Amino acid sequence: MKKKLLVVGTLAYDSIETPYSKVSKILGGASTYIVLAASKFSINCGLVSVIGKDFKKEYISILESHNINCDGVELIENGKTFFWSGKYHQNMNSRTTIKTELNVLENFLPKIPKNYINSELLMIGNLHPDVQLEILNQSRNKKKFVILDTMNIWIENFRDTLKKVISESNLISVNDEEARLLTNEYSLFKAAYKILKMGPKYIIIKKGEHGSILFSKDKLFIIPAFPVKKVVDPTGAGDSYVGGIAGYLSNHKINFENIKNAIVYGTIFSSFTVESFGIDSLEKISKNDIFERLKEFKNLTSVKLDFNKYRL
Repeated sequence: MKKKLLVVGTLAYDSIETPYSKVSKILGGASTYIVLAASKFSINCGLVSVIGKDFKKEYISILESHNINCDGVELIENGKTFFWSGKYHQNMNSRTTIKTELNVLENFLPKIPKNYINSELLMIGNLHPDVQLEILNQSRNKKKFVILDTMNIWIENFRDTLKKVISESNLISVNDEEARLLTNEYSLFKAAYKILKMGPKYIIIKKGEHGSILFSKDKLFIIPAFPVKKVVDPTGAGDSYVGGIAGYLSNHKINFENIKNAIVYGTIFSSFTVESFGIDSLEKISKNDIFERLKEFKNLTSVKLDFNKYRL
């Protein structure tokens, strides 16, 4: 039942400003959050990414301390690590990108390590569609389950290549804005079914603080977000969410019901992530912390109805 998980994505330095505070050059990148969330399920997880000489060795040690295999992380000796700087506004739902420096990411040519070439589960992070296609071509497991992430810039500028990647994916995760941009449909329901026709068996549409929706051809599941008392930094919340999904599915048979369960875990992990800057909360949470929040979430979302009392 256990599946080997390969995550392909970015390792980065982030500088972040929120209405509460700001931090400079902390560990970031989508794959950082994805693998840390996935690792909570005690799985065999490998990472493919690229870093520059300026990337701190202690950050690799953090990942390896969570049993994440970093053989696929390429070090470019004369390069600098991908850098992103952004500022969040008062409601935390919108942000302004101040600076993006691709650096070593600009010419990133991923290479899957031999021990992960046949991984049963492949999580392809938010990368150029050409890079995503290259990863799909390198993978030798024809029965692999592919989870895909993308963003506005790729939809706007590389739509045809992206559609090819989508056609070879099993589950795609996008936010509501991306779903509308990809399909030219304002209705999220119409957008979801259009994306399903592109090839994936499942689609998740993320709606931030309003939760998320899982679609398949004939099923639907809606889940709220966990109500966090104070959002400190939303960076990485969506990546922690999809990392939780990938981690759960690594230990379970993949079907609609288990993806529903996986989304619950993803929702819980993202709620921890936003409570601190960077990976601080996500890295430190224990199994007991996760279990207690799961119980709280179940109590918040469960409804007992006695239909015998409400006959019309």
